[in-house]
Amino acid sequence: MTTIEANEKHPRGLMTLFFSEMWERFCYYGMRTLLTLFLVKSLMMGDSEASLIYGAYTGLVYAAPILGGRMADKYLGYRYAVMLGAVLMAIGEFLILGNNQNMMLIGMGALIIGNGYFKANISTIVGKLYKDNDPRRDSGFTIFYIGINVGALLATTIVAYVGETYGFKYGFGLAGLGMLLGLTIFWTGRKNYAAAPGLDVHEAGKKKILGPINVLHAITIGSLFLIPLCYLLIMQNELMDYILLALFIGISFVLISAGSKEDKKENVSIWKDRMIALIIFMIINISFWACFEQAGTSLTLFADRNVDRMLFGWEMPASMTQFFNPFFIILFGSIFSIMWVKLSKIGKNPSIPLKFCFGIVQLALGFLLTKLGYQFVNEAYQVPILTLVFLYMLHTTGELFLSPIGLSMVTKLSPKNMAGTAMGAWFLSFAIANYVGGKIAAFTGGHGGSGEEATAEAGLLQYLDIFSTIGYVLLVIAAVIFLLNKPIKKLMHGVE
Repeated sequence: MTTIEANEKHPRGLMTLFFSEMWERFCYYGMRTLLTLFLVKSLMMGDSEASLIYGAYTGLVYAAPILGGRMADKYLGYRYAVMLGAVLMAIGEFLILGNNQNMMLIGMGALIIGNGYFKANISTIVGKLYKDNDPRRDSGFTIFYIGINVGALLATTIVAYVGETYGFKYGFGLAGLGMLLGLTIFWTGRKNYAAAPGLDVHEAGKKKILGPINVLHAITIGSLFLIPLCYLLIMQNELMDYILLALFIGISFVLISAGSKEDKKENVSIWKDRMIALIIFMIINISFWACFEQAGTSLTLFADRNVDRMLFGWEMPASMTQFFNPFFIILFGSIFSIMWVKLSKIGKNPSIPLKFCFGIVQLALGFLLTKLGYQFVNEAYQVPILTLVFLYMLHTTGELFLSPIGLSMVTKLSPKNMAGTAMGAWFLSFAIANYVGGKIAAFTGGHGGSGEEATAEAGLLQYLDIFSTIGYVLLVIAAVIFLLNKPIKKLMHGVE
């Protein structure tokens, strides 16, 4: 679908949000693409330590929208929250240019808090561009998702190449400039999405608390003091086990309680069930993304050590192999966007639980493909790069069955007065997934053995063992979802 077609069929604000999110993702993925290799090659960390730091960082990135969504719902409004997030993320990227561990961790803290404000609330604005039961909603979110992946594609090619070729600091600097561009587009195009409700600062946010300082000012200043907390949690990442579990239990209680109150207010028995369904989908989402997010850790290190990346005499940087995922998203995204609308018109659109099930099956098959790649291993114990091409292709088609559909689903399952909170809860499932993904990557542990060839062989076999185990476990999870399709649909009360 072209940009012109999208503008004709969807609200004008969609394209403004598309490009704002695209450059924010350029910023985030630019950082993420280089992070593991930066930790291992520049800061000389071991694979396990780097994977755990990566998992704690990306986990906190996705946990932060719980705070960002709640603050926007109650005080800040969606527009100010997105802008505050963009500024903090840009500052974070530029702090990393200090090129030492302390500056890196402070910068990561700013990126975490900034992402919390930006990510949940820009997705919420997209949902609010559409009226209830608008059949364009899933298509609109899929188009928005293409924007995410255009940014990711640019990051995993330009930022990855610059960072590995000329120095990591140049890659991080480029990512920061991308965020400033996203902020500019969001502000200058604000009239295009002005019809979305909830954009303005709420009355509660304007309330004075100390002299001229109001609640909005206090939240903005307080956000800066959360950066050292993130620093601590990244370094002491074992604390995340307890924090994420407590957050999941707490947000589940909040969702179910809010659903029960909504049922009493409207004298129905719908919202509590829908919140239970949302929690079930959060658990499914965790299982998918904990495995999918091996892209930034074990799959990147696997590419660095055990994949033949020579293409016509040029060796592709290991971090650039992450570009296959956004490339395939862009290639297939428009097809999926049209497909869901066509299937819905003829009554053949799979239920949301079945879409999640089929997505997980494809993710599993991608990991199992590494066993096939082993049949073509070279003398350096490297599998062909086509192994990663087809792995990422299957992971991408699986993602398109699940991720944009999940964003749209949250806006449909949740009561209007807590859309930001529900979206924050959804991103908590990504937080847990990323953290668990770091722990899974830590199990690969790098290469073993004594000699160079033995080390390469042992490392390859260890990677293949982990990847195939992941594949088999995912197939079992998909089978369980398939069997529970009808009970989950019943809890959703007609949401499609």
